[in-house]
Amino acid sequence: MTILSKDRISLQTSASDKADAIRKAGQLLVATGCVLPEYVDGMLAREQSMSTSLGNGVAIPHGVYENRGHILKTGISVLQLPAGVDWDEGEMIYLVIGIAAQGDEHVGVLANLAEVIDDENNLAELFQTTDPEVIVKYLGAS
Repeated sequence: MTILSKDRISLQTSASDKADAIRKAGQLLVATGCVLPEYVDGMLAREQSMSTSLGNGVAIPHGVYENRGHILKTGISVLQLPAGVDWDEGEMIYLVIGIAAQGDEHVGVLANLAEVIDDENNLAELFQTTDPEVIVKYLGAS
């Protein structure tokens, strides 16, 4: 199963704030048929209840449990923010990975993400690349 395609990647982009970044990541999932538009509201609600920052320049916004019915298929979106966006009181985020997962598929998605972003060299490449294929290579496995 391919969870990431180039049409769900936005490189060298910007966001005015955390909510804007979440909306943009969510819209990539909506536009490519992974989720219904209501899912984006769930992503924003999740962020209100708990931060989705992983603490290393990466955030993984995803919906709340109540929005699981708005997921049409498992997929992730990637928003690369070279200038960063203030996520939590001065914590800068450079890569926003929107997650929509059906059933227990999120376990595999998160395990792969954790492995990839645990490597500083991988992160540096993900933060700076201008080639969407690099993003797919690192984050496209499930």
